[in-house]
Order: sequence, then structure tokens, then C-alpha cells
Amino acid sequence: MGGVLKTYQSALDYLFARTTGKNKLGLGRVEALLETLGNPHRRLTCFHVAGTNGKGSVCATIEALLRFRGRRVGKYTSPHLVDFRERFLVNGEPIDERFVIDFVTDHVRKVEDIGATFFEATTAMAFEWFVRQRVDVAVIETGLGGRLDATNVVHPLVAGVASIGIDHVEYLGDTREEIAREKAGIFKPGAAAVIGEPDADVALLLADLARHSGATKILDVWRDDPPSEIRVDATGTSFTLERAGTRTAFRTPLAGEHQASNAAMALAMMQLAGGETSLTTEETRLALQSVSLPGRFHRVGSFIFDVAHNGDGAIVLDRTLRALAVPRPLVCVLCVLDDKDWRGMMRALAPSVDAFILVDAPSAPPSRAWDVAAVASYARENAFRARVVSDFDQALREAQDAGGTVLVTGSFHTVGDAMSRLQVDPLAR
Repeated sequence: MGGVLKTYQSALDYLFARTTGKNKLGLGRVEALLETLGNPHRRLTCFHVAGTNGKGSVCATIEALLRFRGRRVGKYTSPHLVDFRERFLVNGEPIDERFVIDFVTDHVRKVEDIGATFFEATTAMAFEWFVRQRVDVAVIETGLGGRLDATNVVHPLVAGVASIGIDHVEYLGDTREEIAREKAGIFKPGAAAVIGEPDADVALLLADLARHSGATKILDVWRDDPPSEIRVDATGTSFTLERAGTRTAFRTPLAGEHQASNAAMALAMMQLAGGETSLTTEETRLALQSVSLPGRFHRVGSFIFDVAHNGDGAIVLDRTLRALAVPRPLVCVLCVLDDKDWRGMMRALAPSVDAFILVDAPSAPPSRAWDVAAVASYARENAFRARVVSDFDQALREAQDAGGTVLVTGSFHTVGDAMSRLQVDPLAR
């Protein structure tokens, strides 16, 4: 085995081989693996963020605010778009390839003996890397759910749950309330809790679960400090919050009405953390200017890349497309994993899209590939203008040749494959 793991690619091949089969949720394996590493997660000061949609934006905003404050920040997110190393950033720089090789080589036997999954192994790798890099603060995004997610071994300063949607029903439940209970599993005794869910009933449930967890303080963004006067344009989103009795204007470079909520949630988490993370109003305004998140209404030339991968994500994407009145025709290169609600996504996007090009994303797992013929049939039944293009590169070319705007969406695989082929660096500023 040691000889096989001499290169970065062979280390990745080994890790990704552990993604086969049904997800195995639970904390026992990751706790056992971390124990063999000396429990690096216990040496981290961190923020922990869950949610069906929005958690990536919240993490990116917290990261920008902390870095502006002069903190050395580690950020662990998933999945990646182009390069596995995007998952592990320290002050915006990806993890070192040599460390990935050495970690896999040194711990392969432990991983196999424990039966750790891909995500459990990479989570342990993240915590070890952040400790080695002496980060001041780590921003940790859950992978799937919350209560049984491998990241839920941390005890954060503040835990936040963003919006709740219907996704991963086979693991989390098929109602928003059931899913909320799983996400709320990241709330901890002695840690503050922030809720970014706009639906009042679901938010009340989350607040109740936070209280039962022993959270020290609870802030509900949409009930306690809602963003107002939200305006979206081509360069971002402006909104107003009340601060110490004064209405204050803020702006994030991330486009979409929902980004006002995500930014407000990040600001609330920073506020409750207090201490050395505190920023003045003017510092906050300046810090927000540096927020960057690839793949979220990410515009490069005539292309828009958006990793919307469920019905709720498609709805907010459609709203943003309408708000910005992008150049037409708008052609959507679409590939959704088969276990996602691709019908709901197409219905949500159809009012804004002039034509769909239906493809298979090359990196999508074959076991989760959608049935393109069935999708094309559904499009015909609903009078959506759509055609199947079997070659991914040809699909991108045909969409661009239409001369308007190309929307690439449906999954991280779809967006990442397009970025890779178009040589778009997700980490470029």
C-alpha cells in the first residue's frame, strides 16, 4: 500500500474509493480516528455551520470577517468544485499536497481498521491540518445533516443553522421539521446559537431545540434582527440591519436576496462570539467587501455558475436571475443527480430559462446519474424547450454559441466540471 500512495493522485484515489456505498452516519468512527491523532479538534476554536442551503455563504462571510480582524483562519467545507484541496483553506490557501499524501500514507491502516468513510477521514485530516497550521479560528461546515455528521465532534464558540429545505430525505427525514431536528444537533451546551431559517414555525422549533441543548444565547435572524431594504444588482446585495437602535446599511458581493439573510446570520454569529472577533460597523462594511464564494451566482464572462442542487436552491437562483435581468437568450446547461428533485428544479428555473441543454456531468458518480432520456421526456410533457447533448464540452460550446448568458447548474459536479474545462480557478480573486 505504501508504494501506491507516493503521489497526490494516488492518495486521492485511495480516499475517494471510500465513498462507495450508502453513507454511514454516526460519530463513533470519526471519534476513534481522532483519538489516534491526539484529538486535534479539541485544540481548535471554531464556528460550526449547518443548513440545507446557505451554509457555504455563511462560512465564507465569517471567514472574511475573521481575516479582516487579523485572525489566521482555517475553513473546512465540502464538496469541492475542481480541486480536492479547496475543502481545506488556511487564510484562503489550500492544503499542501504533500500533507495529503503523508496523512493518507501514515494513517491508512487506522482508517481501514476503524472503517472510516471518506468524509470521516477528510474531516480528521482537516482538524490535523488546522492544528499544524496554528490557526486562530476554524470555520467548519457540516457535510450532511448535523447531529450525526462527522464534523459534530467540535464544541464551537457559536453554532448556526441556516435555511432548512427538503434534501437527503433518506438520511434526514422527509419534512422540514424532521430535517431541522437533525441540523439542530450541532447546538451545544455552553455555546451560542444562531438561526437563519425564514419560516417562523421551523425557526421556533430550532430555537426550542437550541434551548434544550443548553445554548447560552439564541439569536433568530428573521425574528430578532431581520435584514430589510434588500437590493440586488450585478455586483452584489445591499441590505439594512438595526445596530444599537440605528439602522445601518451593509453590502455583500454575493448576489441574491437570500445572501442578505446569510450575511446577517454570519454577522450575528460574530456578534455572539464577541471578544477578539468583534468588529466596528465600519470595519464590518470593509470586511464584507472581501467575501468570496465560487459557484454561487458566480459570473465569469457570459457564464453564471451556481451549485443549486435542490428545489429551494433553484427557486432562489430563479429570483436572482429575474432581479438582474441577465442578457438573453439564457441557456441552462443542466445536470442534476438522480436522487435530487430535478423536476422541481426545472419547474423553478423554466420561467427564466430560454432553453435547457441536458447533459451528464463527467465527474458525477455513475450510481447517481440521472436518466437523461426521462428528463427530456419530462421537459416535452411540460413544454420546456430542451435538448440532450451527450458530450459535455459540446454542450458548453453550444450554449455559448447562443450568444446570451450561459447558466451552468444542477450540482457541484456539473459546475466543477464546467469550471475545469473552461479553466476557471475557484480560488481566484
